[in-house]
Amino acid sequence: MIENEPAIDAIAVQLVRLHRLRDRAMAQVKDRSGIDPAGFVVLFRLVCDGPMRSGALAEAVHSDASTVSRQVAQLVDRELVRRVADPDDGRATVLEVTEAGREAADRIRTKRRESVALITDDWSSADRATFATLLTRFVDDYDAARPTLLTRAPALSSTATENHS
Repeated sequence: MIENEPAIDAIAVQLVRLHRLRDRAMAQVKDRSGIDPAGFVVLFRLVCDGPMRSGALAEAVHSDASTVSRQVAQLVDRELVRRVADPDDGRATVLEVTEAGREAADRIRTKRRESVALITDDWSSADRATFATLLTRFVDDYDAARPTLLTRAPALSSTATENHS
């Protein structure tokens, strides 16, 4: 049975470890930039997908409207995002990235690339390519499995707590 495969447990343990390490690093990033890391997600979604309404943005980043509203407010306050009239319905607004927001996103993207390059500096190009392929596959499969995972969430969270506390 696949649950007893040692690699499955190793992947699960390392994902928990990565999540904790990333949380700590993101807290430090927020302290320096003043932007909540979740705000970066919102900013990048708007950079990649273009202007959109807040509800569509919340759906695109897999979050609820109130959370996205707080993140957008933070980005608007820093003039990285602005609200403009929806060209299809002047009564509504869409969110769009400002030039300062694009510059911030470029800086963040550059720092992210530099970080990954530093982490994988002693890896071969083939290892980086293999990891990129497998990680993309894992994230795509995770996204596809999310509805099933959410229905099993109580069982998964108690197992995670028992095994990885």
